[in-house]
Amino acid sequence: MLWLKAFHVVFVVSWFAGLFYLPRLFVYHADTRDAAGHERFCIMERRLYGITTIGMLGSWGLGIAMLLAADPAYAKAAYWSMGWLHAKLAVALALSGYHGWLKTRVRAFAESRNDKSARYYRIANELPALALIAIAILVIVRPF
Repeated sequence: MLWLKAFHVVFVVSWFAGLFYLPRLFVYHADTRDAAGHERFCIMERRLYGITTIGMLGSWGLGIAMLLAADPAYAKAAYWSMGWLHAKLAVALALSGYHGWLKTRVRAFAESRNDKSARYYRIANELPALALIAIAILVIVRPF
């Protein structure tokens, strides 16, 4: 179980790195006016999105594996009745939706149809930080 947890944390860190950096690339890309810069950002965004997706899939896969590997009697009696776990899963689902939204933005930039400002992406860049704070509190403090 500790190996699963260790690699789960590694994948979560990788996922969040991409969730933090990709919108920051969008901030710079939105202000880029030259073709060479546009092409460079498109390549960076596409590659980073791929790595970020691996982080997301690994996070989900290992998280589910931890739930399945838990002692069945304990898992039924405890994990599934813990409010913090339900809340964490809800935040992770919301982050997965955010991740999917990032893909729509990668495509919009690649097709030269971005209609959002750099300021818009600066604001969007704060959402993963709020999710990270929520998840850390839920997992460590377990308020409910």
